[in-house]
Amino acid sequence: MKPPIGRDTRLCMSLSARPGNAGSRFHNALYDRLGLDYIYKSFSTQDLAAAVGGIRALDIRGCAISMPFKEAVIPLIDALEASARAIDSVNTIVNDGGRLTGYNTDYVAVRQLLEQRIEKPVPFLLRGSGGMAKAVAAALRDAGFAEGRIIARNETAGRAIADQYGYAWQADLPPESAPLLINVTPLGMDGQDRDALAFPPEHIAACNTAFDVVAQPVETPFIRAARAGNRNIISGGEVIVLQALEQFVLYTGIRPDLKDIREAARYAHGAEVADRIAG
Repeated sequence: MKPPIGRDTRLCMSLSARPGNAGSRFHNALYDRLGLDYIYKSFSTQDLAAAVGGIRALDIRGCAISMPFKEAVIPLIDALEASARAIDSVNTIVNDGGRLTGYNTDYVAVRQLLEQRIEKPVPFLLRGSGGMAKAVAAALRDAGFAEGRIIARNETAGRAIADQYGYAWQADLPPESAPLLINVTPLGMDGQDRDALAFPPEHIAACNTAFDVVAQPVETPFIRAARAGNRNIISGGEVIVLQALEQFVLYTGIRPDLKDIREAARYAHGAEVADRIAG
């Protein structure tokens, strides 16, 4: 049974432009199930430097980092673990006695999903050029996906990712589709882009796998269209569960069993996401 909140309770948190409840629900569900004296809370901020200073000053054990802070946070912390250093993007901060180390568990989650859910590497189109796009491109490369294009209006950022990981870049979607379509933009995310379709219907109809990293909501227009066409689907809900699991392990030193992971995922994201989490 989880102890009551007191002076020894460890606080973990998240920072993002659009805070949601899913991460808090997942972590807190695992704390409850495992009887851990931790609590998790999501926040937004207009002052990233002050927020990171608070992590250090208040001995907050860990912090998840989401858009748009994954790159901006790097100068504010003390060290980068290999996963974050390789792609210059941080989605997790671990506080060890005031020393803040950045990790990237997005990379771990995406690579796991690529290897579990796609039988062999295929050509892809990846739409996006932010910190998460770097993590996905690195995972694609390391999982053996040799042929792909980075689609990004921001030429500087798009070319940088393409050159770093050995892919082509172009500003706009090509007329032809690819077997694997990956959305790493806010298109379909709660807010002003909620109804936007990340890829046109003809591209979705011609693909084999639709992969959307957007997790709020899990059922984006891209995912709904792919599901209607009986395409293979990898959702942002699956990414966020697996990356959050790796964060949980970093914060607590405990790796839950599959039953506990699925129950926490069910509570945070629903039965469909939970049932797709592999052992």
